[in-house]
Amino acid sequence: MTQIAPTTTAVNELDSSHQLTAADRCDSCGAQAYIRVAIGSSELLFCAHHGKKYQEKLATVASDWHDESDRLLQDNRA
Repeated sequence: MTQIAPTTTAVNELDSSHQLTAADRCDSCGAQAYIRVAIGSSELLFCAHHGKKYQEKLATVASDWHDESDRLLQDNRA
C-alpha cells in the first residue's frame, strides 16, 4: 500500500497482503481495478486510466494509495 500525506502528493510504498484480482472492478467504468484508494474508512477502486486521472485530486484526502498498474506491463507468457 502507499501512504499519501495530506499536505503532499509524495508516495511512499507500504507492504500489502491484499492483491487486487479480476473480480475487483473500477468504480468509474467497471474495468478491472489496479488501484485501491483508502479515504477514511471507505475504499475506492480504479482502473489504471481513472486512477491516474483522479490521483492529483485524491492525493489531498487519501490515507492510502495502492497501485498495481505495473502488472499491466508484465509478460505473463513464460
